Amino acid sequence: MPRKHIIASGWVQGVGFRYHTNHLAYAHQVTGWVRNLDSGDVELEVQGPQKSIDDFLTQLEKGSMFIRIDHLEIEDCEELQESGFVVRY
Repeated sequence: MPRKHIIASGWVQGVGFRYHTNHLAYAHQVTGWVRNLDSGDVELEVQGPQKSIDDFLTQLEKGSMFIRIDHLEIEDCEELQESGFVVRY
């Protein structure tokens, strides 16, 4: 199953981005995790069927009223065994 490692840049910290991401992951039935980075970016990994990942990324890029994504750096990474999506602190 495909898995993506993503770095999101823009206005992504202090605006509910991690919780928005968690909601989108649940809605699109992908697993993985999300966490803030000291740089001000947000790092996440998502795993699931390719269509689910594509739909998740499309919605993620739209942002929200407070979230603005300027750039997503996306790389393939190794599949993991996991059962959900978590917000890391």
